[in-house]
Amino acid sequence: MKNIDERICIIGGGPAGISAAMYLQFKGYRNYAIYEKLNKVGGKSWSPKIMVNGEERSFETGAIMGAITYHAVHEVEKFGGVGHYDGPNMRRMYRDSTGKEIFPFDLKKEPSVQKTMDLIKLKQQMKKLVEIMDTKYKGYDCYGHRGVAQGRYEGLSKGVDDALLPIQGINPNLKDLALPFSEFCKLNGVEEVMKIWIGPYTSFGYGYFDEIPAAYVMKYLDTTTAIEFVNMRLWTWKDGTQSIYEAANKKLLHPANLNTEVVKVERPADGTEGKIKVTLRTAEGERTEEFDKLIVTTPLDWFAQYADAREEEKELFSKIIHEKYVDFIATFEPNEGPTISGYIFDNMTPERLGHAMVYYHRWEDLKGDCPCCVYALRNHMGSKDADYEYTINAMIDDMRLCGFRIKERLYEQETYYCPHVSPADYAAGWYDKLEAMQGKQNTYYAGEIISFGDMEDTCAASRDLIGRFF
Repeated sequence: MKNIDERICIIGGGPAGISAAMYLQFKGYRNYAIYEKLNKVGGKSWSPKIMVNGEERSFETGAIMGAITYHAVHEVEKFGGVGHYDGPNMRRMYRDSTGKEIFPFDLKKEPSVQKTMDLIKLKQQMKKLVEIMDTKYKGYDCYGHRGVAQGRYEGLSKGVDDALLPIQGINPNLKDLALPFSEFCKLNGVEEVMKIWIGPYTSFGYGYFDEIPAAYVMKYLDTTTAIEFVNMRLWTWKDGTQSIYEAANKKLLHPANLNTEVVKVERPADGTEGKIKVTLRTAEGERTEEFDKLIVTTPLDWFAQYADAREEEKELFSKIIHEKYVDFIATFEPNEGPTISGYIFDNMTPERLGHAMVYYHRWEDLKGDCPCCVYALRNHMGSKDADYEYTINAMIDDMRLCGFRIKERLYEQETYYCPHVSPADYAAGWYDKLEAMQGKQNTYYAGEIISFGDMEDTCAASRDLIGRFF
């Protein structure tokens, strides 16, 4: 029987932690606490403010956009009282590795017989992919990965018509989603679609198609979401994606405790009575508090380092892989910066590891005076990581090749990005093993790894978790 008076500890004040508290509150829980070691909420939805031409503007260093399929994010929006109708327009162009502008999807620019044939083939394969995902892979478009390795689906629907409703079923074909996305596409004769998917996937830090299970790619970029991205029917926020979680945090009965790091977790043995002891570190020192239940929304491989992790937790969490995604916000000489965002397709391959893949020009009215965020990946499964300094210098050189000399880097970071597991571990049932551990020692796992490392999937994973266990 559920006890809404239980004291619940939520570790992490990112989208997963803030939404978990919100969903607990919806169900009548009032005795919860969120602990965030940083001085801000929102996690990788970080939107620093910069003065440009005498006016303060928001910029993005992590999450940027949403779409009509961002159902859980929309629930957080409504709770916080914010909307997505006042943000800047998304615009883009394409370049090759030399910095030259290219037109891969525009027949009016540089037309040729081969280009016409290639685009017809791409269009045919896009249509085929939509058809097979709706039929052969029915059930793929739900949040999370429970049962996929066993040929079944169970979770909340991502569909526009049945958004966030529980769905389940059996479909042995879903096992194919454990394959690397490149192999999945080859199996189904739709290799050309990778030319479309690579832009909103690899360039935004989610890894390369020869290493990432297709489940991650297709659950993030389900065909509806992918088409919205292609057609640029996207949501943005004037005050940045971070504003969603700042607004929601203010509406919580118990807003996140910032600058508060969880440094130790001690739990009673599974099946026994007792409190969970959580040791917290702040500027004033350390203290220990007691809770009835624990929700972990921060990286699970980190949790195994400071908590009293069981051997099964340590073994399972050690298999988590994450991307090393580097980005910085750059300024340029007056009116000498980009005037539109740009994809550098040639750099979205493992052979070009460490090179700039995309730069984001946020404010159209600022034209060449707009600071831009530049992004690169420096790791690939089976390859040596690109050196951090090499990566920064390569990104600067890539922007120079595009005609944009960087004046200053205002913000620079490498983030723990897109936690996932390998195709082999996915096929071996990693997610079903995690599901079997939910609730042991009154501990529940949420966050990016549960579904996917974007803000929509993390919020939806929290909704699903609270709905099923609280």
